[in-house]
Amino acid sequence: MILVTGGAGFIGSHIVDYLIRTGERVVVLDDLSGGFIQNVNKKAIFIKGSITNARLVEKVFRKYKPEYVFHIAAYAAENLSHFIKRFNYNNNLIGSVNLINESVKNDVKCFVFTSSMAVYGNNPVPFNEDMTPMTEDSYGIAKLAVEQELKVTKKIFGLDYIIFRPHNVYGERQNIGDRYRNVIGIFMNQILQEKPVTIFGDGLQTRAFSYIRDIVPTISNSIYNPDAYNQIFNIGADTPYTVKDLSFMVARAMGVGYGFIHLPERKEVKEAWSSQDKIKDKLFYESRYSLEEGIKNMAEWVKKEGSKKSKQFKNIEITKNIPEIWLREY
Repeated sequence: MILVTGGAGFIGSHIVDYLIRTGERVVVLDDLSGGFIQNVNKKAIFIKGSITNARLVEKVFRKYKPEYVFHIAAYAAENLSHFIKRFNYNNNLIGSVNLINESVKNDVKCFVFTSSMAVYGNNPVPFNEDMTPMTEDSYGIAKLAVEQELKVTKKIFGLDYIIFRPHNVYGERQNIGDRYRNVIGIFMNQILQEKPVTIFGDGLQTRAFSYIRDIVPTISNSIYNPDAYNQIFNIGADTPYTVKDLSFMVARAMGVGYGFIHLPERKEVKEAWSSQDKIKDKLFYESRYSLEEGIKNMAEWVKKEGSKKSKQFKNIEITKNIPEIWLREY
């Protein structure tokens, strides 16, 4: 049995599908705060609940006795995390600790954790796994803390782990109604609503955008590869694009003319993309889809799904210096 947290969400649901296709039995734990029940594979056992509920997590492990854990659940809004610190650490750190505790107590064979490129912060690009983390947001701090906890837990209790640092993942099933994260989905949703694309600052921020179908097989198969154990891997694309260039690609894929507005610059790392050399060497990873192909596939899915209402996050803890558009109803 394999436990996948966040299995109703974007990355998690694709991993669940892949594992089930390969014959694995899967139990999904998800509170549906960012995912959707229709994303959950019908062959998976679904439990609605939060990883922050330590008693529930204990019951899930006791009942299903998972041999492997894929911990995908997180609220992955880097820039918003400055303004929701308590929520961020409860969900992304304390919830993870609940899972690690039960993994130790139940002799889990391997704990797979999706961390984030956010741990690198303002390091020079391309980021590589040997760099000293210099995270610049609360989300990255939480992810880095879980990484450190897994290393310590391995030393003390012998729990094997694999850490992946994906970045700017996009594709089918992404929640395009989330205004705080996932720029490609935000652009597509704005276009469907016949609104101008909004770009923070000059749009010259550089990122490499990773297609979901590229990363899922390697993450899912990692538990069968001893060379992956107790290692950290960047995973995703390694060709950077500016956000402005990205907006042109999205408009073309959506079949519309280009219209945009610039919003005030926000505090964020200007250049952020990672080297994939280690994962290519150790796990034979390769990106098979170009950015244009991935965006085209996602656009076809989005057009069928239609636009989504962009909900305002209800538990903002600090409003000082928050981008004004994030406090607006639309």
